[in-house]
Amino acid sequence: MTANTPSTAKSSNDVTGERADLLAALANSRHFLRFTARDLTDEQAGLRTTASVLCVGGLIKHVTQVERNWADFIVKGPASMAPPTEADASVYVDGFRLLPGETLAGVLAEYDEVARRTDELVAGLTDLDADHPLPEAPWFEPGARWSARRVLLHIIAETTQHAGHADIIRESLDGAKSMG
Repeated sequence: MTANTPSTAKSSNDVTGERADLLAALANSRHFLRFTARDLTDEQAGLRTTASVLCVGGLIKHVTQVERNWADFIVKGPASMAPPTEADASVYVDGFRLLPGETLAGVLAEYDEVARRTDELVAGLTDLDADHPLPEAPWFEPGARWSARRVLLHIIAETTQHAGHADIIRESLDGAKSMG
């Protein structure tokens, strides 16, 4: 395993090639997720409008945590992902909703900070092929390894999928759509 820590503090604006493409795709997915929250109050951001338990604010919280965890994995490998405990189950569920005292502005600010750190990480990676073994878990293929590239593609897919969920929730809330 080759260490995959940022080589220098580069700005994501200085990035070209594949890294630029990955960052552009991630920025696009982030934009659509954030766009679903436009002009919402904290109360609206926490409302469930479909049969699922999801709300716009909770989806942004969830995607923030997912991106943070996977960015840590790029740097630290499986040590960054402790095996889940029973106590983690309630934390996981709470990650999909706005809790008392949480605001949409606060959730969006945290998302912006995580996005900034991820972008800086990608800009400074020494090797997109550097990989780590996935932690042992029933949802991961035994013995699988993911490269930084694969992790970034996963973050993009996760963000895009949840942007779509958020769009449906928002349309159910007040008719607003991200497209169309």
